[in-house]
Amino acid sequence: MPTLIRCEAGRFTTVEDPFTKVADDQELPPGDVIISLQRFSNDGERLLGQGRAVGVRLEPAEEVAALAYDLPRIAVVALAFPGYRDGRAYTSARLLRGRYGYRGEVRAVGDVLREQAQFMLRCGFDAFEPADGSTPEQWAAASQRFRHVYQRAADARAPAFAEREE
Repeated sequence: MPTLIRCEAGRFTTVEDPFTKVADDQELPPGDVIISLQRFSNDGERLLGQGRAVGVRLEPAEEVAALAYDLPRIAVVALAFPGYRDGRAYTSARLLRGRYGYRGEVRAVGDVLREQAQFMLRCGFDAFEPADGSTPEQWAAASQRFRHVYQRAADARAPAFAEREE
């Protein structure tokens, strides 16, 4: 089971993941699950009707808009990073928080490295499955690496130009 690091109120902790990740060709186990967008399209209504907490994994080429109607009922949106150079999940996280007002968990999965911590937090991620074996303490340090930011984002930090005006 991969490590799950969650950030709440700026505090990083390791938590037990209550969700089972289920591939499209696997039987659905009892309990809370994270499934693909395709499987959610086929089985999501039934799973939600059973009272389960359901998460959906989005691959980089899949549109967040496909979940817009169902977002209030989805517990987790897991955004995949197939490689550290593929940043499309940052845009998806920002859309979830900004455009769609999603308040559930936005989880980074795949090739997730602690060097990305501050950028992921700024876009709206609040849970991480690190690929590099890093600890919550290392994530906390990486998230504070840079004092100033240069543009507005989901984290509502004031950009450097706004700090100068104060």
